[in-house]
Amino acid sequence: MTDTLVQRLAVVGLVCAVTLTGACHHRPAPAPVAPAGPSLYERLGGHDAVALVVADFVSRVGADARINAFFRGVDLDELKRLLGEQICQAAGGPCRYSGRAMRVAHAGLHIRDADFNALVEDLTAALGRYDVPAREQRELLTALGGMRRDIVGR
Repeated sequence: MTDTLVQRLAVVGLVCAVTLTGACHHRPAPAPVAPAGPSLYERLGGHDAVALVVADFVSRVGADARINAFFRGVDLDELKRLLGEQICQAAGGPCRYSGRAMRVAHAGLHIRDADFNALVEDLTAALGRYDVPAREQRELLTALGGMRRDIVGR
């Protein structure tokens, strides 16, 4: 045996000796499992499709009297960029959200459940305009829904 292998076996033996159960099963870590099928991001159509939905969504929010006051004075191009990053990341795409944490970004806005629901309705309408299938809509809304607790009531 090589010295390196002997050293590894000695370490494994030492670890086994100090376990409370007295049993030791040294197994290699399982190989990562590749996702079955395309990611949600791919099924949504990738960057260009997400950008179209985001542009439509921001237009709908701007026209929605229930919630558009929250977006007065907001740089809409920056908003579109950040929303695109969020959707891309949430859907398993290659993007990483670079904006502020949701809790920080929404602090002091006093957003209610009704406001959040109006936003979701606008996003759902934008997804529908581009014929995003119901399954993908549900998956995306579920992925984004975790942000609700950091947005509502802040």
